[in-house]
Amino acid sequence: MTKAIMIQGAGSNVGKSMLVAGIARACLRRGMSVAPFKPQNMSNNAAVTADGGEIGRAQALQALACGLDPITDMNPVLLKPESDIGAQVIVQGKRVATMKARDYGKQKQTLLPAVLESFHRLAASYDLIIIEGAGSPAEVNLRAGDIANMGFAETANVPVILVGDIDRGGVIAQIVGTHCVLPKDDRDLIKGFAINKFRGDASLFAEGMTIIEDATKWQPLGIVPWFKDAWKLPAEDVMDVASRKGGPIKIVVPRLNRIANFDDLDPLSATPEVSVEIIEAGRPLPADADLILIPGSKSTIADLTHFRTQGWDIDLLGHVRRGGRVLGICGGYQMLGLEIIDDEGLEGAPSRVNGLGLLDIITVMKPQKRLARSEAIYLPTGDTVSGYEIHIGETTGPDCDRAWLSLDGRDEGAASADGRVRGCYLHGLFTADAFRAAYLAELGTALPVTNYASGVEATLNALADHLEMHMDIDALLALAGEV
Repeated sequence: MTKAIMIQGAGSNVGKSMLVAGIARACLRRGMSVAPFKPQNMSNNAAVTADGGEIGRAQALQALACGLDPITDMNPVLLKPESDIGAQVIVQGKRVATMKARDYGKQKQTLLPAVLESFHRLAASYDLIIIEGAGSPAEVNLRAGDIANMGFAETANVPVILVGDIDRGGVIAQIVGTHCVLPKDDRDLIKGFAINKFRGDASLFAEGMTIIEDATKWQPLGIVPWFKDAWKLPAEDVMDVASRKGGPIKIVVPRLNRIANFDDLDPLSATPEVSVEIIEAGRPLPADADLILIPGSKSTIADLTHFRTQGWDIDLLGHVRRGGRVLGICGGYQMLGLEIIDDEGLEGAPSRVNGLGLLDIITVMKPQKRLARSEAIYLPTGDTVSGYEIHIGETTGPDCDRAWLSLDGRDEGAASADGRVRGCYLHGLFTADAFRAAYLAELGTALPVTNYASGVEATLNALADHLEMHMDIDALLALAGEV
Protein backbone atom coordinates (compact mmCIF):
# COMPACT_ATOMS: atom_id res chain seq x y z
CA MET A 1 0.00 0.00 0.00
CA THR A 2 1.52 3.29 -1.13
CA LYS A 3 0.67 6.61 0.48
CA ALA A 4 1.31 10.14 -0.73
CA ILE A 5 1.28 13.64 0.68
CA MET A 6 1.79 16.93 -1.15
CA ILE A 7 3.65 19.93 0.24
CA GLN A 8 2.42 23.19 -1.28
CA GLY A 9 3.49 26.72 -0.45
CA ALA A 10 1.47 29.83 0.27
CA GLY A 11 4.00 31.58 -1.97
CA SER A 12 7.20 30.97 -3.92
CA ASN A 13 10.45 30.17 -2.12
CA VAL A 14 8.77 29.30 1.18
CA GLY A 15 11.16 26.37 1.62
CA LYS A 16 9.10 23.54 0.10
CA SER A 17 12.11 21.83 -1.48
CA MET A 18 14.05 21.80 1.78
CA LEU A 19 11.07 20.54 3.78
CA VAL A 20 10.47 17.69 1.34
CA ALA A 21 14.15 16.68 1.57
CA GLY A 22 14.09 16.78 5.36
CA ILE A 23 10.81 14.89 5.70
CA ALA A 24 12.07 12.31 3.21
CA ARG A 25 15.27 11.74 5.19
CA ALA A 26 13.27 11.47 8.43
CA CYS A 27 11.02 8.85 6.84
CA LEU A 28 13.98 6.95 5.41
CA ARG A 29 15.49 6.77 8.89
CA ARG A 30 12.19 5.34 10.13
CA GLY A 31 12.66 2.43 7.74
CA MET A 32 10.26 3.56 5.03
CA SER A 33 10.96 3.42 1.32
CA VAL A 34 10.23 6.93 0.10
CA ALA A 35 10.59 8.85 -3.16
CA PRO A 36 10.20 12.53 -4.11
CA PHE A 37 7.96 13.84 -6.86
CA LYS A 38 7.39 17.25 -8.39
CA PRO A 39 4.88 17.30 -11.26
CA GLN A 40 6.18 20.55 -12.77
CA ASN A 41 9.27 22.51 -11.94
CA MET A 42 10.81 25.69 -13.33
CA SER A 43 14.57 25.91 -12.98
CA ASN A 44 17.75 26.24 -14.99
CA ASN A 45 19.62 24.27 -12.35
CA ALA A 46 19.12 20.75 -13.60
CA ALA A 47 20.54 17.34 -12.74
CA VAL A 48 21.32 14.57 -15.20
CA THR A 49 19.56 11.37 -14.15
CA ALA A 50 20.55 7.73 -14.15
CA ASP A 51 18.14 7.11 -17.02
CA GLY A 52 19.73 9.75 -19.25
CA GLY A 53 17.36 12.70 -18.82
CA GLU A 54 17.26 15.88 -16.77
CA ILE A 55 15.21 17.00 -13.78
CA GLY A 56 15.28 19.90 -11.34
CA ARG A 57 18.27 19.98 -8.99
CA ALA A 58 15.96 20.01 -5.94
CA GLN A 59 14.51 16.63 -6.89
CA ALA A 60 18.04 15.24 -7.22
CA LEU A 61 18.77 16.43 -3.67
CA GLN A 62 15.48 14.96 -2.46
CA ALA A 63 16.39 11.66 -4.13
CA LEU A 64 19.67 11.71 -2.22
CA ALA A 65 17.69 12.32 0.97
CA CYS A 66 15.69 9.20 0.11
CA GLY A 67 18.84 7.17 -0.54
CA LEU A 68 17.98 6.96 -4.25
CA ASP A 69 19.57 7.74 -7.58
CA PRO A 70 17.50 10.45 -9.33
CA ILE A 71 15.34 9.39 -12.27
CA THR A 72 13.20 11.42 -14.65
CA ASP A 73 9.91 10.20 -13.14
CA MET A 74 10.68 12.29 -10.06
CA ASN A 75 10.12 15.51 -12.07
CA PRO A 76 8.27 14.72 -15.30
CA VAL A 77 7.85 18.34 -16.47
CA LEU A 78 10.76 20.78 -16.22
CA LEU A 79 10.59 24.31 -17.60
CA LYS A 80 13.95 25.96 -18.29
CA PRO A 81 13.54 29.72 -18.89
CA GLU A 82 15.39 31.02 -21.95
CA SER A 83 13.92 34.53 -21.92
CA ASP A 84 11.50 36.64 -19.90
CA ILE A 85 8.54 35.18 -21.79
CA GLY A 86 9.64 31.73 -22.98
CA ALA A 87 11.10 28.46 -21.73
CA GLN A 88 12.37 25.14 -22.91
CA VAL A 89 9.89 22.38 -22.04
CA ILE A 90 11.39 19.10 -20.81
CA VAL A 91 9.01 16.13 -20.50
CA GLN A 92 10.16 12.95 -18.76
CA GLY A 93 13.73 14.11 -19.14
CA LYS A 94 13.73 15.08 -22.82
CA ARG A 95 13.29 18.43 -24.56
CA VAL A 96 10.01 18.56 -26.50
CA ALA A 97 9.61 22.25 -27.37
CA THR A 98 10.40 25.85 -26.59
CA MET A 99 7.25 27.81 -25.78
CA LYS A 100 6.16 31.25 -24.76
CA ALA A 101 4.42 31.34 -21.38
CA ARG A 102 1.05 32.09 -22.97
CA ASP A 103 1.33 29.11 -25.31
CA TYR A 104 2.46 26.80 -22.53
CA GLY A 105 -0.54 27.84 -20.45
CA LYS A 106 -2.78 26.55 -23.23
CA GLN A 107 -0.83 23.30 -23.64
CA LYS A 108 0.06 22.28 -20.09
CA GLN A 109 -3.07 20.18 -19.57
CA THR A 110 -1.91 17.91 -22.40
CA LEU A 111 1.09 16.98 -20.24
CA LEU A 112 -1.05 15.61 -17.42
CA PRO A 113 -1.03 12.01 -18.76
CA ALA A 114 2.79 11.99 -18.74
CA VAL A 115 2.80 13.45 -15.22
CA LEU A 116 0.38 10.79 -13.96
CA GLU A 117 2.29 8.03 -15.73
CA SER A 118 5.50 9.03 -13.92
CA PHE A 119 3.67 9.39 -10.60
CA HIS A 120 2.06 5.97 -10.78
CA ARG A 121 5.34 4.31 -11.76
CA LEU A 122 6.93 5.75 -8.62
CA ALA A 123 3.92 4.84 -6.49
CA ALA A 124 4.25 1.21 -7.57
CA SER A 125 7.72 0.99 -6.04
CA TYR A 126 7.71 2.89 -2.75
CA ASP A 127 5.85 3.10 0.56
CA LEU A 128 5.52 6.88 0.48
CA ILE A 129 5.67 9.57 -2.21
CA ILE A 130 6.32 13.11 -0.98
CA ILE A 131 5.15 15.57 -3.60
CA GLU A 132 6.28 19.16 -3.96
CA GLY A 133 4.06 21.80 -5.47
CA ALA A 134 5.25 24.80 -7.48
CA GLY A 135 4.66 28.45 -6.68
CA SER A 136 1.35 28.83 -4.88
CA PRO A 137 -2.17 27.37 -5.29
CA ALA A 138 -3.49 30.85 -4.47
CA GLU A 139 -2.70 31.85 -8.07
CA VAL A 140 -6.25 30.85 -8.95
CA ASN A 141 -5.97 32.65 -12.27
CA LEU A 142 -3.71 29.74 -13.33
CA ARG A 143 -5.98 27.00 -11.96
CA ALA A 144 -7.48 25.96 -15.31
CA GLY A 145 -5.40 23.09 -16.64
CA ASP A 146 -3.09 23.17 -13.62
CA ILE A 147 -0.71 20.23 -13.27
CA ALA A 148 1.61 21.67 -10.60
CA ASN A 149 -0.58 22.22 -7.53
CA MET A 150 -4.29 21.63 -6.95
CA GLY A 151 -4.90 20.33 -10.46
CA PHE A 152 -2.53 17.46 -9.78
CA ALA A 153 -3.69 16.94 -6.18
CA GLU A 154 -7.29 16.72 -7.32
CA THR A 155 -6.60 14.32 -10.19
CA ALA A 156 -4.33 12.05 -8.15
CA ASN A 157 -6.49 12.42 -5.00
CA VAL A 158 -3.55 13.41 -2.82
CA PRO A 159 -3.95 15.30 0.49
CA VAL A 160 -2.11 18.63 0.76
CA ILE A 161 -0.11 20.38 3.48
CA LEU A 162 0.18 24.16 3.05
CA VAL A 163 3.39 25.88 4.19
CA GLY A 164 3.76 29.57 4.95
CA ASP A 165 6.99 31.59 5.15
CA ILE A 166 6.98 33.78 8.26
CA ASP A 167 10.35 35.33 7.44
CA ARG A 168 8.87 37.50 4.70
CA GLY A 169 6.02 38.69 6.95
CA GLY A 170 2.26 38.40 6.71
CA VAL A 171 2.15 34.65 7.19
CA ILE A 172 -1.39 34.66 8.63
CA ALA A 173 -2.59 36.46 5.53
CA GLN A 174 -0.62 34.05 3.34
CA ILE A 175 -2.39 30.99 4.71
CA VAL A 176 -5.82 32.37 5.56
CA GLY A 177 -5.82 34.33 2.30
CA THR A 178 -5.10 31.13 0.38
CA HIS A 179 -8.05 29.49 2.14
CA CYS A 180 -10.28 32.40 1.15
CA VAL A 181 -9.45 32.47 -2.56
CA LEU A 182 -9.46 28.73 -3.22
CA PRO A 183 -12.66 27.07 -4.43
CA LYS A 184 -14.21 24.71 -1.88
CA ASP A 185 -13.07 21.50 -3.59
CA ASP A 186 -9.46 22.69 -3.51
CA ARG A 187 -9.74 23.91 0.09
CA ASP A 188 -10.99 20.49 1.12
CA LEU A 189 -7.83 18.85 -0.24
CA ILE A 190 -5.71 20.79 2.27
CA LYS A 191 -5.54 18.88 5.53
CA GLY A 192 -2.87 20.71 7.49
CA PHE A 193 -0.50 23.65 7.59
CA ALA A 194 2.94 24.52 8.90
CA ILE A 195 4.99 27.67 9.39
CA ASN A 196 8.56 27.76 8.08
CA LYS A 197 11.66 29.96 8.60
CA PHE A 198 10.76 31.23 12.07
CA ARG A 199 13.38 33.28 13.91
CA GLY A 200 13.29 33.75 17.67
CA ASP A 201 10.90 32.35 20.28
CA ALA A 202 8.32 30.23 18.46
CA SER A 203 5.96 30.34 21.46
CA LEU A 204 5.28 33.97 20.58
CA PHE A 205 3.36 32.76 17.52
CA ALA A 206 1.11 30.34 19.39
CA GLU A 207 -1.85 32.71 19.08
CA GLY A 208 -1.13 33.07 15.36
CA MET A 209 -1.38 29.29 14.93
CA THR A 210 -4.74 29.31 16.72
CA ILE A 211 -6.02 32.12 14.51
CA ILE A 212 -5.06 30.20 11.36
CA GLU A 213 -6.54 26.94 12.65
CA ASP A 214 -9.82 28.62 13.61
CA ALA A 215 -10.10 30.35 10.24
CA THR A 216 -9.22 27.34 8.06
CA LYS A 217 -10.03 24.26 10.20
CA TRP A 218 -6.75 22.79 8.96
CA GLN A 219 -4.56 20.81 11.35
CA PRO A 220 -1.46 22.68 12.63
CA LEU A 221 1.72 20.63 12.11
CA GLY A 222 4.33 22.87 13.62
CA ILE A 223 6.45 26.00 13.54
CA VAL A 224 9.81 25.24 11.91
CA PRO A 225 12.66 27.54 12.98
CA TRP A 226 15.15 28.88 10.48
CA PHE A 227 17.56 26.06 9.52
CA LYS A 228 20.90 27.84 9.60
CA ASP A 229 22.78 25.14 7.67
CA ALA A 230 20.46 25.19 4.66
CA TRP A 231 23.21 26.86 2.60
CA LYS A 232 25.28 23.68 2.87
CA LEU A 233 22.79 21.84 0.66
CA PRO A 234 22.77 22.28 -3.13
CA ALA A 235 20.39 25.10 -4.04
CA GLU A 236 17.98 25.02 -6.96
CA ASP A 237 16.51 28.50 -7.00
CA VAL A 238 18.69 31.29 -8.40
CA MET A 239 17.34 33.44 -5.54
CA ASP A 240 19.38 31.25 -3.19
CA VAL A 241 22.70 31.86 -4.94
CA ALA A 242 24.60 34.01 -2.46
CA SER A 243 28.09 35.09 -1.54
CA ARG A 244 29.70 33.04 1.19
CA LYS A 245 32.45 34.50 3.34
CA GLY A 246 35.14 31.98 4.16
CA GLY A 247 38.91 31.91 3.99
CA PRO A 248 41.55 33.82 2.03
CA ILE A 249 41.01 32.23 -1.40
CA LYS A 250 38.67 34.61 -3.20
CA ILE A 251 36.57 33.23 -6.05
CA VAL A 252 34.47 35.79 -7.90
CA VAL A 253 31.36 34.75 -9.86
CA PRO A 254 29.47 37.21 -12.08
CA ARG A 255 25.74 36.59 -11.78
CA LEU A 256 24.47 35.94 -15.29
CA ASN A 257 20.83 36.64 -16.13
CA ARG A 258 20.27 33.03 -17.21
CA ILE A 259 22.77 31.37 -14.90
CA ALA A 260 22.39 27.60 -15.11
CA ASN A 261 23.70 24.62 -13.17
CA PHE A 262 25.24 26.80 -10.52
CA ASP A 263 25.63 23.78 -8.22
CA ASP A 264 29.27 24.00 -9.34
CA LEU A 265 29.59 26.67 -6.65
CA ASP A 266 28.29 24.57 -3.75
CA PRO A 267 31.47 22.59 -2.95
CA LEU A 268 33.51 25.79 -3.17
CA SER A 269 31.20 27.63 -0.77
CA ALA A 270 31.47 24.68 1.63
CA THR A 271 35.29 24.83 1.65
CA PRO A 272 36.35 26.79 4.76
CA GLU A 273 39.42 28.27 3.07
CA VAL A 274 37.36 29.75 0.21
CA SER A 275 35.27 32.89 -0.04
CA VAL A 276 32.78 32.93 -2.93
CA GLU A 277 31.61 36.38 -3.97
CA ILE A 278 28.62 36.72 -6.32
CA ILE A 279 28.85 39.94 -8.31
CA GLU A 280 25.51 41.50 -9.16
CA ALA A 281 24.81 43.63 -12.22
CA GLY A 282 26.14 47.16 -11.86
CA ARG A 283 29.16 46.16 -9.79
CA PRO A 284 32.69 45.71 -11.18
CA LEU A 285 34.55 42.43 -10.88
CA PRO A 286 36.89 42.91 -7.88
CA ALA A 287 40.56 43.39 -8.65
CA ASP A 288 41.69 41.12 -5.81
CA ALA A 289 40.08 37.90 -7.07
CA ASP A 290 42.23 34.76 -7.10
CA LEU A 291 39.86 33.16 -9.61
CA ILE A 292 37.04 34.48 -11.75
CA LEU A 293 34.62 31.66 -12.44
CA ILE A 294 32.12 32.18 -15.27
CA PRO A 295 29.30 29.70 -14.68
CA GLY A 296 26.89 27.93 -17.00
CA SER A 297 24.15 29.76 -18.87
CA LYS A 298 20.83 28.76 -20.42
CA SER A 299 21.27 31.55 -23.02
CA THR A 300 24.97 31.93 -23.67
CA ILE A 301 24.83 34.66 -26.31
CA ALA A 302 22.34 36.80 -24.37
CA ASP A 303 24.38 36.41 -21.20
CA LEU A 304 27.56 37.32 -23.06
CA THR A 305 25.86 40.57 -24.11
CA HIS A 306 24.84 41.14 -20.48
CA PHE A 307 28.43 40.43 -19.39
CA ARG A 308 29.74 43.12 -21.72
CA THR A 309 27.00 45.59 -20.76
CA GLN A 310 28.24 45.47 -17.16
CA GLY A 311 31.81 46.20 -18.27
CA TRP A 312 32.87 42.83 -16.91
CA ASP A 313 34.78 42.04 -20.11
CA ILE A 314 37.12 44.95 -19.36
CA ASP A 315 37.46 43.87 -15.72
CA LEU A 316 38.22 40.32 -16.84
CA LEU A 317 41.00 41.43 -19.19
CA GLY A 318 42.55 43.46 -16.37
CA HIS A 319 42.38 40.41 -14.11
CA VAL A 320 44.19 38.31 -16.72
CA ARG A 321 46.87 40.98 -17.28
CA ARG A 322 47.57 40.94 -13.55
CA GLY A 323 48.17 37.19 -13.73
CA GLY A 324 44.77 36.15 -12.44
CA ARG A 325 43.15 32.84 -13.25
CA VAL A 326 39.87 32.28 -15.09
CA LEU A 327 37.65 29.20 -15.30
CA GLY A 328 34.63 28.94 -17.60
CA ILE A 329 32.19 26.05 -17.21
CA CYS A 330 29.78 25.12 -20.01
CA GLY A 331 28.25 28.42 -21.18
CA GLY A 332 31.06 30.27 -19.45
CA TYR A 333 33.53 28.13 -21.40
CA GLN A 334 31.83 29.07 -24.67
CA MET A 335 32.02 32.78 -23.79
CA LEU A 336 35.81 32.62 -23.31
CA GLY A 337 36.43 31.75 -26.97
CA LEU A 338 36.88 33.80 -30.11
CA GLU A 339 33.39 33.28 -31.56
CA ILE A 340 30.02 31.69 -30.91
CA ILE A 341 28.15 30.63 -34.06
CA ASP A 342 24.40 30.07 -33.89
CA ASP A 343 23.39 29.93 -37.54
CA GLU A 344 20.27 27.90 -36.70
CA GLY A 345 18.96 30.41 -34.18
CA LEU A 346 18.87 27.90 -31.33
CA GLU A 347 19.20 30.69 -28.76
CA GLY A 348 17.17 33.33 -30.57
CA ALA A 349 17.74 34.97 -33.93
CA PRO A 350 20.51 33.36 -36.04
CA SER A 351 23.75 35.10 -35.13
CA ARG A 352 27.50 35.00 -34.90
CA VAL A 353 29.08 36.90 -32.02
CA ASN A 354 32.61 37.53 -30.87
CA GLY A 355 33.56 35.88 -27.61
CA LEU A 356 35.79 37.28 -24.89
CA GLY A 357 38.87 36.15 -26.80
CA LEU A 358 40.75 34.56 -23.91
CA LEU A 359 40.81 31.09 -25.46
CA ASP A 360 41.62 30.23 -29.07
CA ILE A 361 38.43 28.24 -29.61
CA ILE A 362 35.18 28.55 -31.56
CA THR A 363 31.80 27.17 -30.51
CA VAL A 364 29.12 26.13 -33.00
CA MET A 365 25.64 25.73 -31.54
CA LYS A 366 23.92 22.53 -32.66
CA PRO A 367 20.42 21.28 -31.83
CA GLN A 368 21.47 17.99 -30.28
CA LYS A 369 21.79 18.42 -26.53
CA ARG A 370 24.45 16.38 -24.82
CA LEU A 371 23.14 14.85 -21.58
CA ALA A 372 25.52 12.51 -19.83
CA ARG A 373 26.98 11.54 -16.53
CA SER A 374 30.69 11.38 -17.03
CA GLU A 375 33.88 10.20 -15.39
CA ALA A 376 37.03 12.23 -16.00
CA ILE A 377 40.68 12.36 -15.04
CA TYR A 378 42.31 15.66 -14.11
CA LEU A 379 45.40 15.31 -16.29
CA PRO A 380 47.84 17.43 -14.22
CA THR A 381 47.43 15.17 -11.17
CA GLY A 382 45.59 12.03 -12.29
CA ASP A 383 42.74 12.66 -9.83
CA THR A 384 39.35 11.20 -10.70
CA VAL A 385 36.41 13.54 -11.26
CA SER A 386 32.73 12.57 -11.55
CA GLY A 387 30.34 15.05 -13.10
CA TYR A 388 27.78 15.60 -15.79
CA GLU A 389 27.38 17.30 -19.17
CA ILE A 390 24.28 19.20 -20.20
CA HIS A 391 24.80 21.52 -23.17
CA ILE A 392 24.30 22.28 -26.82
CA GLY A 393 27.26 23.34 -28.92
CA GLU A 394 30.58 21.88 -30.04
CA THR A 395 33.83 23.63 -29.25
CA THR A 396 37.05 23.27 -31.24
CA GLY A 397 40.30 25.18 -31.73
CA PRO A 398 44.03 25.18 -31.01
CA ASP A 399 43.60 25.66 -27.26
CA CYS A 400 41.64 22.39 -27.14
CA ASP A 401 45.01 20.74 -27.81
CA ARG A 402 45.80 21.71 -24.22
CA ALA A 403 42.91 19.69 -22.80
CA TRP A 404 43.15 19.35 -19.03
CA LEU A 405 40.59 16.59 -18.56
CA SER A 406 40.31 13.12 -20.00
CA LEU A 407 36.56 12.56 -20.07
CA ASP A 408 35.32 9.03 -20.70
CA GLY A 409 38.52 8.43 -22.64
CA ARG A 410 38.46 11.59 -24.77
CA ASP A 411 40.14 14.95 -24.32
CA GLU A 412 37.96 17.64 -22.77
CA GLY A 413 38.45 21.32 -22.13
CA ALA A 414 40.84 23.97 -23.33
CA ALA A 415 43.57 26.09 -21.76
CA SER A 416 45.60 29.13 -22.65
CA ALA A 417 49.33 28.76 -23.28
CA ASP A 418 50.17 29.78 -19.71
CA GLY A 419 47.39 27.59 -18.26
CA ARG A 420 45.79 30.47 -16.35
CA VAL A 421 42.61 30.52 -18.45
CA ARG A 422 40.71 27.25 -18.71
CA GLY A 423 37.31 26.06 -19.74
CA CYS A 424 35.37 22.80 -19.95
CA TYR A 425 31.86 21.38 -20.33
CA LEU A 426 31.96 19.20 -17.22
CA HIS A 427 29.67 20.31 -14.39
CA GLY A 428 30.10 19.04 -10.87
CA LEU A 429 33.86 18.64 -11.02
CA PHE A 430 34.43 20.43 -7.70
CA THR A 431 32.48 17.74 -5.84
CA ALA A 432 35.58 15.56 -6.35
CA ASP A 433 37.53 16.14 -3.15
CA ALA A 434 41.09 15.47 -4.38
CA PHE A 435 40.58 17.51 -7.55
CA ARG A 436 39.08 20.42 -5.60
CA ALA A 437 42.07 20.52 -3.27
CA ALA A 438 44.55 20.22 -6.15
CA TYR A 439 42.88 22.93 -8.23
CA LEU A 440 42.60 25.36 -5.33
CA ALA A 441 46.24 24.70 -4.42
CA GLU A 442 47.14 26.13 -7.83
CA LEU A 443 45.71 29.43 -6.59
CA GLY A 444 48.50 29.56 -4.03
CA THR A 445 47.16 27.89 -0.88
CA ALA A 446 47.69 24.24 -0.03
CA LEU A 447 44.49 22.71 1.32
CA PRO A 448 43.57 19.49 3.10
CA VAL A 449 41.34 17.06 1.21
CA THR A 450 37.86 17.29 2.75
CA ASN A 451 34.84 15.11 2.03
CA TYR A 452 32.09 17.24 0.47
CA ALA A 453 29.58 14.40 0.09
CA SER A 454 29.78 13.49 3.77
CA GLY A 455 29.07 17.13 4.63
CA VAL A 456 25.89 17.04 2.54
CA GLU A 457 24.84 13.78 4.21
CA ALA A 458 25.46 15.23 7.66
CA THR A 459 23.40 18.31 6.78
CA LEU A 460 20.49 16.17 5.53
CA ASN A 461 20.54 14.26 8.81
CA ALA A 462 20.67 17.52 10.76
CA LEU A 463 17.71 18.80 8.74
CA ALA A 464 15.74 15.62 9.51
CA ASP A 465 16.57 16.06 13.23
CA HIS A 466 15.41 19.68 12.99
CA LEU A 467 12.05 18.70 11.50
CA GLU A 468 11.54 15.81 13.92
CA MET A 469 11.94 18.32 16.73
CA HIS A 470 9.74 21.11 15.40
CA MET A 471 7.24 19.47 13.03
CA ASP A 472 4.73 16.72 13.84
CA ILE A 473 5.95 14.12 11.34
CA ASP A 474 3.65 11.45 12.78
CA ALA A 475 0.61 13.65 12.23
CA LEU A 476 1.77 14.51 8.73
CA LEU A 477 2.12 10.82 7.85
CA ALA A 478 -1.31 10.11 9.31
CA LEU A 479 -2.75 12.67 6.86
CA ALA A 480 -1.16 10.98 3.84
CA GLY A 481 -3.62 9.30 1.50
CA GLU A 482 -3.56 5.98 -0.32
CA VAL A 483 -2.82 6.17 -4.06
